[in-house]
Amino acid sequence: MFYGQDLTRIVTDARKDLDGAKVFGYPVKDATAFGVVEFDQDNNVISLEEKPAHPKSNYAVPGLYFYDNQVVEIAKNIRPSARGELEITSVNNAYLEQGKLKVALMKRGMAWLDTGTPEGMLKAAEFVEAVQSRQGFYIACLEEIAWRRGFIDTEQLRRIGEELSMTEYGKYLLSLCG
Repeated sequence: MFYGQDLTRIVTDARKDLDGAKVFGYPVKDATAFGVVEFDQDNNVISLEEKPAHPKSNYAVPGLYFYDNQVVEIAKNIRPSARGELEITSVNNAYLEQGKLKVALMKRGMAWLDTGTPEGMLKAAEFVEAVQSRQGFYIACLEEIAWRRGFIDTEQLRRIGEELSMTEYGKYLLSLCG
């Protein structure tokens, strides 16, 4: 799960003029627990390592990727790993071999919560609850996002809110309408 003020800008910038692939780098305290990206001053990826004993950077790859249309052909040629799984790292390494893999760095103020374990899911749920309770804003409220971006108008938002008015979610949507 990703959360932060600049998330929309980061994602929008990542997909602009995409020629190849783009992964994200998120600074972590202990990079040995993650896939790690090493990159040059132009954000060209030099290496990707999975849970290295001696990481070449402190930037984890958090599982958000952008690919050009070549990904379809690359994915068709991926073979199962020793674990018997098709690995996204194989796709990323194919782009790395072509010199077409870049990294976009997530900076301080961006939250990435790994939800791959029950403990991670619990921590993410607690984070969402804390933000929503303290700030009064819902995280990832699709109707609110659509309304703020002009995809639906206030009357459409109000109708959705009224349909759900017996729930806290519906009440939140109605509160946005003023």
